Parts: sequence; C-alpha cells; structure tokens
Amino acid sequence: MNIEQARFNMIEQQIRPWDVLDTDVLDLLMVVKRENFVPEAYRNLAFVDTMIPLPGGASMLTPKLEARIVQEVHVKKHENVLLVGAGSGYLAALLGHRARHVTAVEIDPALKELAQKNLAADGVTNVTVELGNGAQGWTNGAPFDVIVFAGALPVLPETVLEQVKPGGRILAIVGESPVMSANLITRTDSGYETKKAFETDVKPLHAAVTPSHFTF
Repeated sequence: MNIEQARFNMIEQQIRPWDVLDTDVLDLLMVVKRENFVPEAYRNLAFVDTMIPLPGGASMLTPKLEARIVQEVHVKKHENVLLVGAGSGYLAALLGHRARHVTAVEIDPALKELAQKNLAADGVTNVTVELGNGAQGWTNGAPFDVIVFAGALPVLPETVLEQVKPGGRILAIVGESPVMSANLITRTDSGYETKKAFETDVKPLHAAVTPSHFTF
C-alpha cells in the first residue's frame, strides 16, 4: 500500500466531500499520521471510512468525523481543550496541534495507556491523558475554552455548561442510535447558543448519564 496515496485519497474522497473545507484542517491530516494511532492488527484500515476497534469495546471514530469535529470547534493556539474519551490518542493529537493544551479524559485504563504511548511516540507533548469518568465533564482545569465529547450522550449534562468559558465551545453528539445530532454549543454573554452541526451515529460514551423517564 502506498501510504501517502491512501492518505491523499482519504482526504479527497471521504473528508473533503463531507464539507471539511478548512485548509488548515486538511493540512493537519497530512501532518498527524493516522496510521500511528491505529492498533497493529487494523493498520490496513487506517484510511478506510470505518470505525476501527479499540480495546474494551471502544472504537476510533471515522476519519471524516474526526476531521469535521476539529473543523467545527475551530481551536486557536491560546486555547485549552477538554477531550472526553481519549481512545487511541488520534483526535487528541489533532486538537493538540491547534491548541495550547489538551486534557484527554479516559475511563478505560488500557485505552489511557494506549493513548499515552501513541502520543509520546508521535512527539505530542501538550496533551495530558487523565484516567477518570468525564461523562459529566471534568472540573480539574475547568473552565475550558473548548470541550469535545468523542462518544454519544443521551443528553448533555448541565454540569458541562458551567465548565466552558464565555466565548467557549462544546461539541457534543447527542441522542440515540440510529440518528444523533452533533451540536456545537457556544457560551455567550447572555447564555448559550446551540447549532446543529451535522447528523451521525456513534457509540455511546461509557458511563454517560441516562435521563430519568417518569411515568404518570
């Protein structure tokens, strides 16, 4: 396999057609080598439009979804980012290249170790991987400029809203399979504005809080 040709094809055939047109993001996908974050057994799938299995039943998001998330949150060099769900470390690496610092919270110890190993091997020094449950956000380091959830939530917990700075953004995939909405929530001086960025279908975040269903 010609790796660089496969990478080029991924960008041109999967990512660009999915409305990822920010040239900075497209350039970033050439710089951060996705194959370095894919488990050895699935290395041949690194550039395929599919979710790749990770330890503990988790999965890497598809390349186009990762790229679209990075484009939507529009991280700036002075900003601190919270990523809930470190996975293999690839999305953290993408965000890290654009941010001042990324705190990636991972509930699975094996995935935490995998993400740390992959990030270190790739020379990423501004991402800290923490072991813990970030389904309701993460108070250590809050408030953040940007918060990204790498798995689906039934609803966005209100606790998360308080963990983002004024002008900050939250990217949360909310809902239940098969149709989920990726929402971009911006904190304004007067409250919060929500924009539906796109529809998708991804695995739920481990330990996500399910809303109570009352019967009358």
